[in-house]
Amino acid sequence: MLHTAFYNRLELVRLSHSLPPIHIAAWLAIANCVFHSSSAAQPVRLISHDVHMVVDDRMHTKLVIKRGGKELDLSPASSSETISVSGRKRGDFRFVNSKSRQVRDGFGAGREYALTGDDGELRKQLTVTSHEEYPRTFVIRVRYTNTGKSPIQVDGWTNHHYALAAQPGADPAFWSFQSGSYQRRPSWVLPLKAGFRQENFQGMNSTDYGGGTPVADIWKRDIGIGVGHLDVKPKPVSLPVEMRDGSKAELHIEMKTPRTLAAGESLDTLRTFVAVHTGDYFGVLANYRRMMAAQGLGMPESPKSAFEPIWCAWGYRRDFRPSQIHEALPVVKKLGFQWVTLDDGWQTAEGDWYLEKTKFPNGDGDMRAMVDRIHREGFKAQLWWAPMSVDPGTDLIRDHRDWLLLDSDGSPHKITYWNAFYLCPAIPAVRKNAADLVTKFIRDWGYDGLKLDGQYMNAAPPCYNPAHQHGDPNESSEAVPEFFKSIYDAALAAKREAVVEFCPCGTSYSFFTLPYQNMAVASDPRDSWQVRSKGKTLKALMGDRVAYFGDHVELSDDRQDFASSVGIGAVIGTEFTWPVGSGPAGRDGQRRNDLTPEREAIWSKWVGIYKSKMLSGGQYLGRLYDIGFDVPETHAIRKDGVMYYAFYAKKFSGKVELRGLDKQKFQIRDYVSGRELGILHGPVAALEVNFEKHLLLEAIPKDAGR
Repeated sequence: MLHTAFYNRLELVRLSHSLPPIHIAAWLAIANCVFHSSSAAQPVRLISHDVHMVVDDRMHTKLVIKRGGKELDLSPASSSETISVSGRKRGDFRFVNSKSRQVRDGFGAGREYALTGDDGELRKQLTVTSHEEYPRTFVIRVRYTNTGKSPIQVDGWTNHHYALAAQPGADPAFWSFQSGSYQRRPSWVLPLKAGFRQENFQGMNSTDYGGGTPVADIWKRDIGIGVGHLDVKPKPVSLPVEMRDGSKAELHIEMKTPRTLAAGESLDTLRTFVAVHTGDYFGVLANYRRMMAAQGLGMPESPKSAFEPIWCAWGYRRDFRPSQIHEALPVVKKLGFQWVTLDDGWQTAEGDWYLEKTKFPNGDGDMRAMVDRIHREGFKAQLWWAPMSVDPGTDLIRDHRDWLLLDSDGSPHKITYWNAFYLCPAIPAVRKNAADLVTKFIRDWGYDGLKLDGQYMNAAPPCYNPAHQHGDPNESSEAVPEFFKSIYDAALAAKREAVVEFCPCGTSYSFFTLPYQNMAVASDPRDSWQVRSKGKTLKALMGDRVAYFGDHVELSDDRQDFASSVGIGAVIGTEFTWPVGSGPAGRDGQRRNDLTPEREAIWSKWVGIYKSKMLSGGQYLGRLYDIGFDVPETHAIRKDGVMYYAFYAKKFSGKVELRGLDKQKFQIRDYVSGRELGILHGPVAALEVNFEKHLLLEAIPKDAGR
């Protein structure tokens, strides 16, 4: 095969007859590269839109972007793909040859580049594909083959180790998306500071915290880099993000794969990607979602009811009485909430899931009566549940000890937060037990939805139970999505419009369970920033057809920040207690969940705003604003031809930009206060504002009615 630009253009001419005309220019750009079949006298260029991956004669790479006719290096040349052998990283390989071809795979049309290098003992085969559908993105896989005569000990591999130089004088210099799950429950989106490092290990980071979305991203004001893997099952990879000093930020993806590689044997890395972008991380996650959907992991669509506001009885905590819920229903109805959630405390124990006799003395009959009453009052009913867990001393353990997930020492793996144990999700009987319970909750008791709860649900540790005969201990962790698919399928089979909410309690959602839930949630946010940043993240990962619940407003700033949910298109909810004095007191004696008359007025106002706008059903325009570098923090939603903007800051005075407008006149209105702010002209309009905490605006086309 002749590796010349001339040959590639001839190939393009042949292919162009089957391509739409609008794609010819893009394919010319891809084809305009020169390859050499021997040691590279010139760097080899792999092209994706205006971003080039440049490979030198040591198989080192750097990323370059073309801007204004000039080339700008995004990263210095480095051994971005390495293998660790006997504790030493090996990344220098003498370039041998390269070849390319047009391909059409699961991600669409593209060009595949195959490059080979050698270090005398290992052969490195680097396969890189750039797809027309995903500009500025390179998908790679590396194969390392032992070409020596003796076995070697492989520790693991690293892909896409890149660094971005800091912009002088910027503070912060970088923002990042972090995908690890930790007991301290850090924000997923955060600025970087000198000395920062987070591993973002996708396995277990403590006994019951683990999992995540296998993507990490760093960006500065003008450019960013995201990396991740594209396997359809969760894998124990790490995605370290690091800023050692103020000069640069680094990231990569790595995996420990301890094994002996015999002479002639090969090791393949996972299929991974690197994406260059402008703006924040939203576009990288949205494209990752599309690439995973192309492999069969598509997102569900929420029923209309999933976007209705929620009242949860958790305000009364585990010691609730059914009478408290009954007494609160008239106020819940008056305020306009449409869901009633029965939370933790209805059961005798995790695992057995028997009804607590002091609350439901007549068993199933009492539970059905409660659900019937909730329905008669015009509400939908949701039930809290913590699947995949079992308490010590339960009948389930007595009868099915073989269902337990065991550590390598033979002991049950503990869920410390619940003081419970894991059930192994890879066991068919465990899945069937969970599905049967779902059928009972929804078909027999009459519930309309489930609230699945627990940080441990996000992942499972390796299982060493000999009774399970796992071929690989990691079968348990890879089976977690299938476990929740069993639950989701059973719920929809019992009631087609069932809502399945998944709350992994502060952890960075495992992408692999997202297809098996139709309501995501802010998941015990620590503040309003987490409500908003988690919302942006989940809207990128799940799209606009899936409801995002901002969680109980009592978990937000000042315990009443409805604006952070309303403005970003999140479903609103609350755990208020009524009448005043009926809820449990905190350690300081305060009953913070009481719905006082003052709070009732605030709740009533915001429920009215939420239901009048229903921005949770709009199109979230996550690419318009950078959540890190745009000040004030801004979010935009398009719904029914109207643009909605939400600005957040402790205090702000100055100009804001209204982006994404059509080229016409718009009436600008503060839809919280009702103030008219004048008429502006698109496509980008500037407005002088002065606000504290939040400002929520709507831009109505001048010729449209309200």
